[in-house]
Amino acid sequence: MTQSSTRTRRGRCDNSNVFRIEENKKSRWEDIEKLRIHLYWCIWHLITFYFFPASYGNDVRCNLSISEVSVILEPGDILIGVLLPFHIDKIFQITTFTETPPKVSCTRFLLETYQQFQAMRFALDEINKSLTLLPNITLGFYVYDSCAHLRKELEGTLWMLTGMNKTIPNYCCQKWPRLAAVLGHSISTYSILMAHILGLYRYPQISHFSTSSSLSDRSQFHSFFRTVPSDAFQSRGLAHLLLYFGWTWVGLIGMGSDYGQQGVYLITQELIKAQACVAFTGFILSNQEDKNVPYLTRIIKESTARVIVVFAPDVYFAALLDELLKQNLTGKIYVASEAWSISAMLSAEKYSSILTGSIGFAFSSSPLPGLKSYLNKVRPSSKPGESITNLFWENMFKCKFFDQGNLNETWKNSTKLCTGNEDLETIENSYNDVSNFRSAYSIYTSVQVLAQSLHNLFLCSHGKESLSDGTCVDTENIKPWQLTHYIQNAQVKLSNGREVSFDSNGDLPAVYDIVNWQIGPDGIMKQVKVGSYDTAASDGNIFSINISAVMWAPGDHQVPSSVCSKSCLPGFRRAIIRGKPICCFECVPCPFGEISNNTGSDDCSKCPWNAWPHVNKDRCIPKATKFLSFEEPLGTTLTIAAITSSLVPLSVLGLFYCYKSTPIVRANNYSLSCILLVSLFFCFLCTLSFIGYPQQLKCLLRQVTFGMVFTLCVSCILAKTIMVVLAFMATKPGSSLKKWTSSRVSYIIVSVCNILQLCLCICWLSLSPPFPEYNTDTQPEIIFIVCNEGSATAFWVMLGYLGFLATISFIVAFLARHLPESFNEARFITFSMLSFLTVWISFIPASLSARGQYIVAMEVFAILSSSWALVVCMFLPKCFIIVFRPNLNSREHLIRRARNYDR
Repeated sequence: MTQSSTRTRRGRCDNSNVFRIEENKKSRWEDIEKLRIHLYWCIWHLITFYFFPASYGNDVRCNLSISEVSVILEPGDILIGVLLPFHIDKIFQITTFTETPPKVSCTRFLLETYQQFQAMRFALDEINKSLTLLPNITLGFYVYDSCAHLRKELEGTLWMLTGMNKTIPNYCCQKWPRLAAVLGHSISTYSILMAHILGLYRYPQISHFSTSSSLSDRSQFHSFFRTVPSDAFQSRGLAHLLLYFGWTWVGLIGMGSDYGQQGVYLITQELIKAQACVAFTGFILSNQEDKNVPYLTRIIKESTARVIVVFAPDVYFAALLDELLKQNLTGKIYVASEAWSISAMLSAEKYSSILTGSIGFAFSSSPLPGLKSYLNKVRPSSKPGESITNLFWENMFKCKFFDQGNLNETWKNSTKLCTGNEDLETIENSYNDVSNFRSAYSIYTSVQVLAQSLHNLFLCSHGKESLSDGTCVDTENIKPWQLTHYIQNAQVKLSNGREVSFDSNGDLPAVYDIVNWQIGPDGIMKQVKVGSYDTAASDGNIFSINISAVMWAPGDHQVPSSVCSKSCLPGFRRAIIRGKPICCFECVPCPFGEISNNTGSDDCSKCPWNAWPHVNKDRCIPKATKFLSFEEPLGTTLTIAAITSSLVPLSVLGLFYCYKSTPIVRANNYSLSCILLVSLFFCFLCTLSFIGYPQQLKCLLRQVTFGMVFTLCVSCILAKTIMVVLAFMATKPGSSLKKWTSSRVSYIIVSVCNILQLCLCICWLSLSPPFPEYNTDTQPEIIFIVCNEGSATAFWVMLGYLGFLATISFIVAFLARHLPESFNEARFITFSMLSFLTVWISFIPASLSARGQYIVAMEVFAILSSSWALVVCMFLPKCFIIVFRPNLNSREHLIRRARNYDR
């Protein structure tokens, strides 16, 4: 019982496990089946979207048909896509967005573009006939007329990538022949759009006329190249040109597109760097009916800027010129960008009154042997591009081809029909002008570079060329980025000998011709090359111009001026006017003591220390040097006075010598009187050392000599004064001072006084001796050659010592003035010392207020005056008595006066 029940339970357990396993298997298979179905539908959708593009849908209400494309096809093993604007102008039509957009109507055929087309065919013919370049490979082309219209340009780009009449993004049905690269566009804005599209697939794009500097940005445009320089180079060159002619106040007009806006921006930055100014900025707007011409005309008329830089194609600039002609606005100089610098359209006679004298940059070109004859061989029946050639023919010969299916009013009234037998060699215009192959030369270069790059790519199989990783390209399955690599590294030598290669930004070295618009003897306006701008010049001479070859507008016989304010003349400096550009300023004279010797100086400068500004403040002239010379009147007068004065003490000395035995001479210490007279003689003569050119020795000794001589003089007077007092006191009975009345005492006094002054002078000369110097502080325009006393303290101490001795003499003499006159000359000493002190006390403020040579003259005058004071006060009364009153010079008279004094 127990066993059976146990078996029953085991059997139930086993059955439940089996059921559970089978349920899990069923669930897993269901998940796999669902995954398989989802994967199937994903693959099916991918296949459906791949083989049946969205534009193939049957619901025509949701799709707008693509306009017909105008294509010129030349078959070949490898095809080159080309976008050329054979027409430049178009008619704007209203788009309602409820029906198929109207076709773009192109209205103006460009001969220059057709020339580019033929130059491209010329290059391809050379390549296809070459036995060394791409042998056994033929290059063909697609050429699409974009009509300079953004929609058609985009349409043409997608058409080339698709390879069929339906422009379907991200889809290509044409496997052979392969599209190698795309050439174009000639307008920067369109090239930027093309580069964004072609860059997605790394398709190489080579432009022959797009100059926008933004296209050099490799982070955005990975596979873009161009055979014309970037506007960054042109803007620097134009700024260099403007500054070369001194045009610092210019107007800027640009096309309202990437080309014009970036060109204006770049040249503005270059002008600001050079401290030039932009008077105004305006843009020609192609999306407006009036092209913004009225506004531009008004600012040109109101602006004082005479030079205007124009960054715009000729067809749009012509609209502005027409309005300027209506208003007769002439007298401006237009600086051309490469977009119109060699324009045949603007070379028309009606524009000569405005554009004569214009100057600007044009793409450099070189002659292409055989191109002109190739251009003249074109016939209406030429293929490919028969319809385009017929348009070209009609524009060249101003005729119409007969069209049986289009007999409208225009055909009926036509006065000239095209026969097709007209000869192109009989016409010389922008199409076959050999001097105007610049754009044709550029597209020729593009084709040659592309061909050489393809040639290098195919050489890889022979081990001569390879990719950066060392591998070769599968020639049966060439990827666009692989050709881009070869274009980047291509080095091509053209038939004219020029070598070209791209830098890391896809640019060629910038080479421009500087052209000048001149009217020839035949009255036709032509563009004459007058210089060049070559950034790759081997000699480093980037900018060169033949100024003598430049012809300006009639009436301008020299370089026209375009400045906000005329340059300041020498002697003036520029002062910025608040609220105006730095080019607008006023001229103010240079400050006192400064000059400006150049025209248009920003600042004035000081002259060297030994020079001074001319009265016009335009140059420095040597400063006048002054010193108290013997030749000038003041020096001559002082010299005569000194020499004449020195004779007076000598005369008195001679008189004293003759009358030395007389009482009046003996009573006044004959020996000291002689020493005093000799010292006064030297006092007068020492003034001569202050006159004349201050030499080193003269400066060293003149003050010391003056100090020592005057010390001797004043010390003798002091000794005489003391001896007078001692002699009077010694006459009293019982006086012990009699022994001090000997002559030795007076000599000791004189010696001690002079020794002290001598020690002071020796210290002065040893520690800080005087020296000659140039004084430019007193009068900046004059150099005073003076003696620097070395130590002013020593000078004033020496002078103070003299004053000290004179003061003591004055005090002693003043106190002894009432002593008996027969023994006493104290009264005379008092007056002499009073005069001496008065002179030198007056000298102190006088010397401090005097300047230059007059300080020296003041000291000389003080020396002469004080010396005369001593001579007059000390010796004139005695000489008067000796000469005119001899009766008073007797012993009896002296005794009688002494007795009268005792009473």
